[in-house]
Amino acid sequence: MSESNKPISLNGNLSHVKETIFSKMTALANTHQAVNLSQGFPDFPTDPELLERVKYYGEHGPHQYAPMPGQADFRKVLCEISEAVFDAPYEENHEICVTAGATQALGTAIACSIREGDEVIVFSPAYDSYFPMIELYGGTPITIKLQHPDYSVDWEMVKRLISHRTKMIIVNSPHNPSGRTWKDEDFRQLQELVSGSNILILADEVYEHLVFDSNQRRSVRQYPELRKRSFVVGSLGKTVHVTGWKIGYCLAPEVLMREFKKVHQYFVFSVNHPLQCALADYLPTANLSDLGKLFKNKHDWLFNQILSRTRFKPLPSEGTYFMLLDYSEISQEPELDFAEKLTVEHGIASIPLSPFYRDPVDHLVLRLCFAKNDETLERGVAALAKV
Repeated sequence: MSESNKPISLNGNLSHVKETIFSKMTALANTHQAVNLSQGFPDFPTDPELLERVKYYGEHGPHQYAPMPGQADFRKVLCEISEAVFDAPYEENHEICVTAGATQALGTAIACSIREGDEVIVFSPAYDSYFPMIELYGGTPITIKLQHPDYSVDWEMVKRLISHRTKMIIVNSPHNPSGRTWKDEDFRQLQELVSGSNILILADEVYEHLVFDSNQRRSVRQYPELRKRSFVVGSLGKTVHVTGWKIGYCLAPEVLMREFKKVHQYFVFSVNHPLQCALADYLPTANLSDLGKLFKNKHDWLFNQILSRTRFKPLPSEGTYFMLLDYSEISQEPELDFAEKLTVEHGIASIPLSPFYRDPVDHLVLRLCFAKNDETLERGVAALAKV
């Protein structure tokens, strides 16, 4: 091959990263027309009232750039919700930024905080974007395995792994993929560990309104020592079932938000203006407290149906719209192999847990998404029952 015909070689910071497991399993589900309980998106209708507001602003505008940190009324509403739900007010002009989805908010918080040689503690299994984003900016993920089957934190292990290189700890509660939530004692343990340090907290709270028992809902923003060092990330896609709109936000004290916005302005600058206006109108009328009840009902139905009609062992969730299935009494096949087999041969798509880890996995577990209509869930249980 001549020099002029040689392919261009690119060896970037993420050249080792492959296609995400979510894309892989959804594509496999589509190919084999399987019931897709893999990727986390709802398949039930969007509230017509919200769509009416979208139609209005689609016709009347605004259609130009939104303010860089977000449309003013939308920022105000999001801050008011934080105060109403968690008794945690944020200042709408200096302590919030609207982002192009929650994943962009996570990446921006990491980008403005992490430098070469910094360590970031990640509890695994973990949302798969954390690891590459940390590495992209020269950081090193330090993983701590949550304890199967209740996915609780080993706080003695956390104490041992915190060092002078620890720059950030990522907290995800309610937790994807397990559906478990941190308790008051967990937050107090974390608060004690970071007190007096320069360690930052990145709180992935995108399922904040999907906790089944509202009395058990907790946030880092409720704990003063955590709040002052935390980037709190939320998602409108999760809250109002519109994942395709890719609208999220980040709350943080002004000193942190100032650095966050410096990165945000060059990543995306601003986010869909008419949709922000529609959400600003809609959210004050939405009953967000019903979300936990909605998904608890779906969880309980699915849990009981799987328990009574299949050979899988469901693990209970406390929030999100995910449930884990232990299949160790059915097969000893590796998780990815078994998930692919279920999709191709039995018509039911799930997500293996192994891609959520950087450490060896010593259990056999799959994740299901139950943010689906009743007919979809019934078809999913019927497929599992034949395994």
